[in-house]
Amino acid sequence: MNLDKFKIAMQYAMPKHAISRLVGKLAAAQAGALTTQLIKLFIKQYKINMREALYEDPAHYKTFNEFFTRPLKPGIRPLAEDEHIVAHPVDGAISQLGDVVDGQIIQAKGHDYSLQTLLGGKEDDVSPFLGGKFACIYLAPKDYHRIHMPVDGVLKRMIYVPGDLFSVNPLTAQNVPNLFARNERVVAIFDTAMGPLAMVLVGATIVASIETIWAGTVTPPAGKDVFSWDYPESGTNAVHLKKGEEMGRFKLGSTVILAWGANEADFLEGELPETTTRMGTPFAQKV
Repeated sequence: MNLDKFKIAMQYAMPKHAISRLVGKLAAAQAGALTTQLIKLFIKQYKINMREALYEDPAHYKTFNEFFTRPLKPGIRPLAEDEHIVAHPVDGAISQLGDVVDGQIIQAKGHDYSLQTLLGGKEDDVSPFLGGKFACIYLAPKDYHRIHMPVDGVLKRMIYVPGDLFSVNPLTAQNVPNLFARNERVVAIFDTAMGPLAMVLVGATIVASIETIWAGTVTPPAGKDVFSWDYPESGTNAVHLKKGEEMGRFKLGSTVILAWGANEADFLEGELPETTTRMGTPFAQKV
């Protein structure tokens, strides 16, 4: 067995939820000098550019989670403000992007999966996106881990989908079928000026939690049932977010998947798999 096959086999065998929740507790612990040392090691290992961080000193962060979800300095990610431009929602790298064909989207070469399953299984939730576009963006450990709105949007629905916690790195994406549709995830569906927009925040091994700005921590705790919450267009419970505003965050890294309907927006030239993304830069243009 070669090393890659061994790594994949180990992921199937390991107790991923238990490990992830344990890491979550450690990442939330205030351990003083030990926390600071861990952060320094992480910065060195992943070559993180702390000059972009609002607080550059590792000792500023009381927990590893505070460091991992660190804010950036104001203006460090200029926003493409043109209302016809869809902005990148995160720092990361494009895994795949393209058309939603017969309800399927591409995971990796030789691996497609169901958009309906990804969004929680209901036909009504997926129908607006059939024939549309999708994009999958992977956030590496070195990346900024807050997720921002690519366009102005009004939250319509949030769905929690239980699942596994496989790693979402490129090796796993190439070898584990239905990876993103089998992992735990949070789906947010917005109404926008270009039509419905789905943003899927996918959990992964040692992702301690997924948060949204309107609901706080959505996972953990994990469960076995799909839950959904509907939101009004107006009133005290309505959630209106402008392009560039934060909508959620990962505590440890993962993947964001976007989907929108047919004839809504086309990707700009040069947006290809493995392309590095920077939050706020142009990604697509409204049709």
